[in-house]
Amino acid sequence: MKQQEFKQPDLFQDCNAANKRRGASGFFCPGTGGSPDNMKESALFELSASAFYSVLHARMSELPIEGEISRFIEKVLSASARTADAKSASARNAADRAASDRGDPDTAVVLGAAYKVQHEIHRLTGFLRFSPDDEGMYIARCGPDYFILPALADHFFLRFGETAWAIIDEKREVCLLREKGEPPKLVALQAFLSSAPGKEGAADAWEDLWRLYHRSINNEGKKNLRLQRQFMPERYHKYLTEKATD
Repeated sequence: MKQQEFKQPDLFQDCNAANKRRGASGFFCPGTGGSPDNMKESALFELSASAFYSVLHARMSELPIEGEISRFIEKVLSASARTADAKSASARNAADRAASDRGDPDTAVVLGAAYKVQHEIHRLTGFLRFSPDDEGMYIARCGPDYFILPALADHFFLRFGETAWAIIDEKREVCLLREKGEPPKLVALQAFLSSAPGKEGAADAWEDLWRLYHRSINNEGKKNLRLQRQFMPERYHKYLTEKATD
């Protein structure tokens, strides 16, 4: 299959001064282009951060709900516009109420999709297993249900400090790459692997150490497989180093 050129989405815009100072990418800044959609989302961000992030996460679900998302944005903006001052605290309160009204079918769809994405983001911050390559870059692989790589950037940027790392989404053939001294960025997986063929595999010795650590802290007498599957669904097991021996 021919790999298409991967384009950075609008959520990867470095549009926040604080993010610039710390070197992060500002993945969650609203679009700043001149298109009507970007202008609406910028207005949404100013009125209700929760509504904006609901839209952002709902889009990351990749579900066919663009119509519901567009109507959700319009309803939140309209709710604020009905107040005496569209920039007042009452306008922001009206926007927040509209953005949380699960009695509205469009809002329910958007919030439902956003919740699924947020839940997987939370899981992946704990389930990713990194192993160093020969050059000291830490690499993790995953196949998430949703396109959540952008949402992992800030967490691992802060966690790893100046260490280089990469998170590979095998399902979408995309890599979230953080090279030393650079902010995280999305690149096509093929381009990442071709830049250094040795990055195909992880260090076996490192994985063996992790399995040894896991066995040493694991209490077999209290093992509860049903509870494990509840908090660590089987679809993640493929990428968990310690599950390779189960």
